[in-house]
Amino acid sequence: RARLYFLDDVPQMNKQQLYYQVLNFRMILSSALMIWKGLMVITGSESPIVVLLSGSMEPAFHRGDLFLTNRVEDPIQVGETAVLRIEGRRILIVHRVLKIHEKQNGHIKFLTKGDNNAVDDPGLYKQEQHSLEKKDVVGRYEVLFLLGLFVMVHRE
Repeated sequence: RARLYFLDDVPQMNKQQLYYQVLNFRMILSSALMIWKGLMVITGSESPIVVLLSGSMEPAFHRGDLFLTNRVEDPIQVGETAVLRIEGRRILIVHRVLKIHEKQNGHIKFLTKGDNNAVDDPGLYKQEQHSLEKKDVVGRYEVLFLLGLFVMVHRE
């Protein structure tokens, strides 16, 4: 069971110190929220920052890498790295577009695969789904930060 050591000092604080600490904490939270929302507006992505959680994209990207994503309306291209929301899965997936299939009516479906995976992704998709569509793309890879390692260390 985790112990919250920072709470040990609360009984020794007077009301003014406690009020100051609570106010500081709220300012930090609201600043983080404003930065997140600002990035959502700038990038047009519902998830502007994504941490790569697995080694499926090695050697190009490593577990813990942090992506700044961008919502792009241009048609997706083979070889692009996309951040995907797979129906029925809680976490986002970062994989590369492997094949594109364009129907007669202009509707585009595509297949993805992790660079380090032996097989393509239909096993990750919902049952009976064999490809993805534009609606499944949360964003496309824009910039890579190594700070994601910090996030991974604190998650585990």
